[in-house]
Amino acid sequence: MNNSAITLRLAQLGDLTQLSKVEQTCFSSDRLSKRSLKHWLSAKHALFLVASSQKEIVGYGLVWCLKGTRLARLYSLAVMPAYRGQGIAQLLLSELEQLTQRKGRAYLRLEVSALNHAAISLYRSLGYQVFGAYSDYYGDGSEALRMQKRVARFDGKGVQLQVPWYKQTTEFTCGPAALLMAMHSLEKSTMLRQIDELAIWREATTIFMTSGHGGCHPVGLALSAIKRGFKARVFLTQLSALFLNGVRSEEKKQVMCTVHDEFIAQAYNLGCELNETPLELERLYELLKAGYGVLMLISTYRLDGKKAPHWVCVTAIDEHCVYVHDPDLDASQQAIDCQHVPIGLEEFSKMATFGKNRLRAAIAIAKLS
Repeated sequence: MNNSAITLRLAQLGDLTQLSKVEQTCFSSDRLSKRSLKHWLSAKHALFLVASSQKEIVGYGLVWCLKGTRLARLYSLAVMPAYRGQGIAQLLLSELEQLTQRKGRAYLRLEVSALNHAAISLYRSLGYQVFGAYSDYYGDGSEALRMQKRVARFDGKGVQLQVPWYKQTTEFTCGPAALLMAMHSLEKSTMLRQIDELAIWREATTIFMTSGHGGCHPVGLALSAIKRGFKARVFLTQLSALFLNGVRSEEKKQVMCTVHDEFIAQAYNLGCELNETPLELERLYELLKAGYGVLMLISTYRLDGKKAPHWVCVTAIDEHCVYVHDPDLDASQQAIDCQHVPIGLEEFSKMATFGKNRLRAAIAIAKLS
């Protein structure tokens, strides 16, 4: 068949019945329900492309552009059996790559069954590379290969660290989880486990936040690293007590001030370097190149619409993006969506500023020489 007989266009709500037929025909397990397909047809950050022949939908491709990042994920790709082997999947994927790039995304990622040799061959031929795997990922127990391709038209030059990803086990321990990742990247004997995550939280918490459990203080996290045999440098735009504007109770404010003052006193006693200045991107590059593990506080507003302070672990930087491990995995995500997440430099600079006081906080740790 000539590919000119195939038409590519964006999917519409009126395609739902045909799309459901394609889904049921192409997959025997892990199918998208009709309800899920309807959701993706109207999802703001989805790219839903269909391939049709004489008005009949014979295949589709679905990409999810992660909000606030340079990362996109191929969620599903399907071609009806009678039309396979004719280059339709390649047409769909190539067009999705272009659409993904126009949306400002730098990377397109996917998961594919290790048993699906035809699909793996297709992805490899288009420049996708394996960068990890999930065991027992699919309903039949098969392994999933994790593949990605840089779809933006540039070659990044920068520095990257080998950092493991660790999922925070509570809603309030992003700081300890990020610190564990950074410490393990420098010292492999550091355990990535909940008992250590909670121990660090107890040491570093500010006791109170705007709501819920207390979050971790930058200096408190740095002190936890020092107590575990690392040296630490803190970059903080204010050395007075943090997050007071979000707390109404004067009693709670007094407690937060007491904890803050004690952290500062311990920092001076233990040789923790305190810099009353933000960690700019140029300095971040220098620290990563020197082998430091770096944690940065961001506002999650550009990720999830919530104005919450959140710790992430930086894994790399190049001329276009900062890459982070985000320890917070929500129900709508796969672990791959939180690993080495590329964020444009300008966007990251905005993310790394929190609240009305434009607080900026970062911690750089290294092994003792």
